[in-house]
Amino acid sequence: MEEHGKTVIKVGLSTCGIAAGGTKTYEALKAAIKENKLDVVLQKTGCIGMCYQEPIVDVITPDGNLYSYGAVDEETGRRILAEHVKGGTPVQDSLISEERESIVGGQVRISLRNCGIIDPESLEDYRASGGYQALEKALKEMTPEQVIEEVLRSGLRGRGGAGFPTGLKWRFTRMNEGDQKYIICNADEGDPGAFMDRSIIEGDPHAVVEGMMLAGYAIGASMGHIYCRAEYPLAIVRLEKAMQDARNAGLLGKNILGSGFDFELKVKKGAGAFVCGEETALIASLEGERGMPRLKPPFPAEQGLWRKPTSINNVETFANVPWIISNGADKYAAYGTEKSKGTKVFALAGKMNNGGLIEVPMGVTLRDIIFGVGGGVRDNKKFKGVQLGGPSGGCIPESLLDTSVEYESLTRTGAIMGSGGMIVMDETTCMVDMARYFLDFVQNESCGKCVHCRLGTKRMLEILTRITEGKAAPEELDLLEELAYNVKEGALCGLGQTAPNPVLTTLKYFRDEYEAHIHDRCCPAKSCPELLTYTIDMELCNGCRRCAKHCPAEAITGEKKEPHVVDQEKCIKCGNCIDACKFDAIMAE
Repeated sequence: MEEHGKTVIKVGLSTCGIAAGGTKTYEALKAAIKENKLDVVLQKTGCIGMCYQEPIVDVITPDGNLYSYGAVDEETGRRILAEHVKGGTPVQDSLISEERESIVGGQVRISLRNCGIIDPESLEDYRASGGYQALEKALKEMTPEQVIEEVLRSGLRGRGGAGFPTGLKWRFTRMNEGDQKYIICNADEGDPGAFMDRSIIEGDPHAVVEGMMLAGYAIGASMGHIYCRAEYPLAIVRLEKAMQDARNAGLLGKNILGSGFDFELKVKKGAGAFVCGEETALIASLEGERGMPRLKPPFPAEQGLWRKPTSINNVETFANVPWIISNGADKYAAYGTEKSKGTKVFALAGKMNNGGLIEVPMGVTLRDIIFGVGGGVRDNKKFKGVQLGGPSGGCIPESLLDTSVEYESLTRTGAIMGSGGMIVMDETTCMVDMARYFLDFVQNESCGKCVHCRLGTKRMLEILTRITEGKAAPEELDLLEELAYNVKEGALCGLGQTAPNPVLTTLKYFRDEYEAHIHDRCCPAKSCPELLTYTIDMELCNGCRRCAKHCPAEAITGEKKEPHVVDQEKCIKCGNCIDACKFDAIMAE
């Protein structure tokens, strides 16, 4: 919470900020403020979304002006204190922006409304931003049915990937009889390159807690479970603190706000199984069983946790709910498209200039996101494709960049919205190897319950590996496609049913790369090691011996100050020589 009349300094201390050295920056600022006896308020905050600029430090002057600094190390932090806070002159060479809008321009932040702004460990900060007002409104002015109707009218669909209407799921759960009902938050975010849920929890944990309480009130549940992957220790710490602070304030537990509504929450640490993102496998894990999916129906709304009616939504879905109840369904539905209302959070990763977290209205195009908010492709390389939905999603080529980001449009391309992972690839990415990478991930994460997923993905992976090694026969391309469709149609759960998507979309849009690997025994992206030959240009090599020193196989020989050569029999194609050469004398063809 910003204090009037004082300068407030905020340091981004989510996982990305801490990994970039934010804790050292925070401690350096804390020590310098104490040493110089400055009347300054130092606060922690979450990630504003500009992960590529971390550690980020905001300086908010007594007159309300905001100055955001990026890549702030300990020395720069002390400079900001000396030159800006004490001297009144901003440190221009580290300044990102002098207004919040230029940082989040092009975005509409609902789920991320408090991330990077409030102290995530402060209940006071959350309440000052309007927190728990939606809960109070619901308990005192609305019936459970009215809460469900408001969420239904908003058009909010599950942000975990399937896109099922949230209000409808709640209505089904409420309609089913049971002496006990449960709310579950799926925070088992397992897609490579995805960090939406983690960032929301680390930056605004109370929003998730409040959203779950509203859901519990709506369906008639008195107990909620947050299933969070154990690899998110900071998120878990902040969740548990938020829950305890809410209990102490009478906002969680018995007779909340004197309404007679009882609700309690627990955090369950998941063991990192990707399949536990599937709701029935998640329920099995919560019950202490091995995380394996079961046939549906019955759906969790009928028989979920402990065979009781259960509603499961992901972190982003719950974070939207308090805003909807406070501001009204119509205001939320004003964003987005006819069938995809509201906003969506995306984690931008891969070959992008502005990697991080964004929230945009549904209906914007992929081009707007990648080349607008995302800042385009890194190092001015040519855009090749974007993977949406992680291992369950698909790859969209440049020709489809003007596709609008909504559930139906993305599904028509062969990809899916997923939970919001977006990995950008440039001309140096081999699409065959990319498909192999995602299939390898899914094959390793398969629970093994059904034959199609257990063996089908294994055989597909074997074919893809042979293709990347230049050992596949031409007829294996048709076999790969046939296997993909068989797995898609025959697998038991969503993991297996969507596992072939990266393969099918790359076959559809980048078939020429597959054919080059098979027929020409070459990798167009010059990425697959087995298909490359390393040679040294005699005219560019000056015999500095850097390449030879970095070659682990001792495959490079030559006299000092004389051109060197690569022994193809010894070369293991690790690429160390290219990285070591300062004269661009080594080529991989």
